[in-house]
Amino acid sequence: MSDIKLNANVRSDEGKGASRRLRRLEGRVPGIIYGGKAEPQSISLLQKDLFKALESEAFFSSVLTVDVDGKSESVILRDLQRHPAKEMLLHIDFQRVSADTKVHIKAPLHFLNEDSCKGVKAGGIVSHTLTELEISAPASKLPEFIEVDLADLEMDAVLHISDIKLPAGVESVDLSHGEDHDLVVASVHKPRGAVEAEAAEGEEAEGGEAE
Repeated sequence: MSDIKLNANVRSDEGKGASRRLRRLEGRVPGIIYGGKAEPQSISLLQKDLFKALESEAFFSSVLTVDVDGKSESVILRDLQRHPAKEMLLHIDFQRVSADTKVHIKAPLHFLNEDSCKGVKAGGIVSHTLTELEISAPASKLPEFIEVDLADLEMDAVLHISDIKLPAGVESVDLSHGEDHDLVVASVHKPRGAVEAEAAEGEEAEGGEAE
């Protein structure tokens, strides 16, 4: 569970008109908490508090605490609607979870030793194909991020999902669908300019031999 805590109030007024008043006049964002054995509950949160929470990467992939009029709820973020043109949040959805609730989220990937991996030392550059990974885990074991160590990645090598060491209790959703879903996460190749230069040198060498 992350250290992120939010304060919310129960919302009794429903409908688009009430939601607009919340956002424009009170600076609050309408939302809902659902799931578990309790009934869905309409809530509202201060827009400024949510924007501050959004600065943390953990907000999107961790168990959060929402205090609703004095009652704490353990939740995960399920949906966040933003205004298409203004810096404004329109609606937020949370799902209740307990420690053993198995949930699917997209966890960000943190790449380690990228600048010092074997392939980079040999003149290559790292390309990221994935920046987040869909995982399944009990709520109590959800990681805020997944570490991917690139130290041993060599020139022209490819790292797949199956090469990542996941924390205990955490599974890759893609791999659960079979080996065909073992996607590429990162690779190391020579810069395009270097490849073109080598090709040009090879053509010149062949031309010289022909003469």
